[in-house]
Amino acid sequence: MAEPTGTPAEELDAFLGDPEDPGGWFSYARCVDLDDEEAFPADICRRLDDWGLPAHYVPVEHGGQLTDYATLLQVMRTLARRDLTVAIGHGKTYLGGICVWLAGSPEQAAALGADIRAGVPVSLGLTERAHGSDLLAGEVRGTPGAHGWLVDGEKWLINNATRGSLLSLLTRTDPAGGPRGFSVLLVDKRALDPATYRHLPKVRTHGIRGADISGIAFHGAAVDASALVGTQGAGLEIVLKALQLTRTMCAALSLGAADHGLRIALDFACERELYGRRLVELPQARRVLGTAAADVLLHEALGTAAARLVHTQTDEMSVTAAVTKYLLPSGTEDVLSRLTRVLGARAFLKGVHAHGTFQKIERDHRIVGMFDGNTLVNLNSLVNQFRSLVRGYRRGTADASAATAAYDLSTPLPRLDPLRLSLVARRGSGVLAGLGPCVTHLEEQARAQPALAPAAAAARAVADVTDRVHQEMEQWQGLVGDVPPAAFETARRYALCHAASVCLGLWMHSAPQFADTTTAPLWRDGLWLHAALDRILDRLGAGGGTADAAYDALLEHMITARRAGELFSLYPHRLPGAPAEPVADATPHATERTPC
Repeated sequence: MAEPTGTPAEELDAFLGDPEDPGGWFSYARCVDLDDEEAFPADICRRLDDWGLPAHYVPVEHGGQLTDYATLLQVMRTLARRDLTVAIGHGKTYLGGICVWLAGSPEQAAALGADIRAGVPVSLGLTERAHGSDLLAGEVRGTPGAHGWLVDGEKWLINNATRGSLLSLLTRTDPAGGPRGFSVLLVDKRALDPATYRHLPKVRTHGIRGADISGIAFHGAAVDASALVGTQGAGLEIVLKALQLTRTMCAALSLGAADHGLRIALDFACERELYGRRLVELPQARRVLGTAAADVLLHEALGTAAARLVHTQTDEMSVTAAVTKYLLPSGTEDVLSRLTRVLGARAFLKGVHAHGTFQKIERDHRIVGMFDGNTLVNLNSLVNQFRSLVRGYRRGTADASAATAAYDLSTPLPRLDPLRLSLVARRGSGVLAGLGPCVTHLEEQARAQPALAPAAAAARAVADVTDRVHQEMEQWQGLVGDVPPAAFETARRYALCHAASVCLGLWMHSAPQFADTTTAPLWRDGLWLHAALDRILDRLGAGGGTADAAYDALLEHMITARRAGELFSLYPHRLPGAPAEPVADATPHATERTPC
């Protein structure tokens, strides 16, 4: 095993080895081969078990190493940067255990924690063939038996349904259904009569081809009373609260995919020559790479803050999780799509450039937007909270200090209190409550430091749009029945304003911490902040897309970081196989001269 290098994410990266080595146990080339074979990466997952990755899925109070979700986010991002199929196939165990961490008994949690640390896969059984995301329509039922329940019915499109030994199962325990008609049962297939259940065939998928996307059917399966998680009838509430955490952690999958895709496009642009110039020197390619870099940092800021808000602003995760789960997968899909303009045909070909991994990344990532609630589900969740969000914004009832604690990356995070999770942000959004004071403070700083003026101007523009968005939200309060498209559009705009406020808060409260690090150029003079806010204003239709100098500076830093063996990130992170010292030449010499 490689020597520890710093953070758990860096230690994992070092353990994974050089991904460019085709003979490596977790190389890009091997992952593409497994994808071609539609084979589950079992050997890779076993090596991850040996490293101790499962312990990171288990809270420390239940015997694991999970102390904060910001660390878990970076660990899973590292895994996703290497291969999404592995990250999804192995990381599903975290999703499978989350209901028990939130509502299970101490005995249940300790036993599950021991199983997970031993490498036992756990799955989460929510969806059904006929009902999709409509959990209230679920038909898998648990009827009273001699010592618990007899379970009947079918769960379908379940990650690790076949490979998993345990299954957190949303079950209809009241024939009438309704919000209090469902319970979560922790079903241990090892204790079931094999004649009472069967696995459904693996479903062939366009992306993550090797993953175990299958299903399970029960036929009078006897499940002991001790399998009940929480109280009977509380299943839907437990699941909805659990999804606030799993949706937030899905950010790691999008961040890892974007890291990998951006690196491939940058390397190609630095190597490829057209018209006597390297592609990276041509204005259109530079624009695409620069704006993609800005989006990646924007997403990183939002994902990082969201993972910390889990601890500091737990009662508002119904908003934070929905914003994060909507913006990161959809934004990353857009980034990957734009990068195809740089790569051209090589974005789609296999065995021609970068082991053919770009086409795999793009295929694999498309499913992330559907995990744990798709785009419309998350936007609808925001629409349903418009009343409390508008009221809190107008009256100033939300707690901005809790968000500030998340933005200051030097502040230790408190232990997550699951009892603070709520289905609605009753007092409004503390994230948006802090926007106005942050804008004012930045404007004051800009008067003393003129280099901050572009970022301050963008922040003021965002604040103006945010006021207008809350006016738009007022007309959609108390909607009953179908949600009109215009309300979804307002929710989309609200999510962007939320993200802008997060970026501003993170820069305001953490920039000084990076002054003497390798990522200092990104934080200095509000560089990444200006670029991120400009990207948000562009998506809001509020005059963005004009920060050309900022995008160009991001691209130059990205080239330098790549040559130095550093991840392009807001935070210093040395990649495996990196050179000991940065090289002087920011762009590599052209090696490929074949015309497109």
